[in-house]
Amino acid sequence: MSLATTETSLTDELTLDRAAADHLFLEARTANTFSAEPVSDEKLEAIYELTKMAPTMMNNQPLRITWVRSAEARERLAGHMAEANREKTRTAPVVAILSYDADWHEHFGTFFPHAAERKAMFDDNAAMRAEVGKNNAWLQSGFFIQAVRAVGLHAGPMGGFDAAGIDADFNAGTSQKAFMVVNVGSPGENPWFPRLPRLDAEVATRTV
Repeated sequence: MSLATTETSLTDELTLDRAAADHLFLEARTANTFSAEPVSDEKLEAIYELTKMAPTMMNNQPLRITWVRSAEARERLAGHMAEANREKTRTAPVVAILSYDADWHEHFGTFFPHAAERKAMFDDNAAMRAEVGKNNAWLQSGFFIQAVRAVGLHAGPMGGFDAAGIDADFNAGTSQKAFMVVNVGSPGENPWFPRLPRLDAEVATRTV
């Protein structure tokens, strides 16, 4: 299928404005530098309100977000990041530590009130709780990145960090486990490289 045919077919199938699809998907890029423009509390609240609508197993919503905002806290966080990620962590206006709650099941009465008794399935199985929590929080993290874009900001997700160090520093006294760190803000002078190729549908999908 040619690029022109793909473009035409995609536009025909969209139920949202093409400009919105471009903004959220086709023209979205990972920011590595950020401007000094502050991010309001209202923006952060809107990001969460969108993120929480992600589909999760039994509506369990295990994602927990720690907004790291002060220069002192960002410097502490930078100390747990890989070398290549430290400066952008220091200079982003807000950094989000995404964690999963290993004790997400304690909220069954809130997120699954019609069958709260199912909490008992997880009470004595910490390994299963952790696996379910981690998998569903990863699912929510995709919504988180799209939510950042939807409110007009850029996201810079990172995986190079000392998770145990972040947990000891920022998640101490909780059942939360960090799995991703995301810089959030308005982009600075980013040297956007040409977009790398994506796999064709013939390679990545199949019908059975």
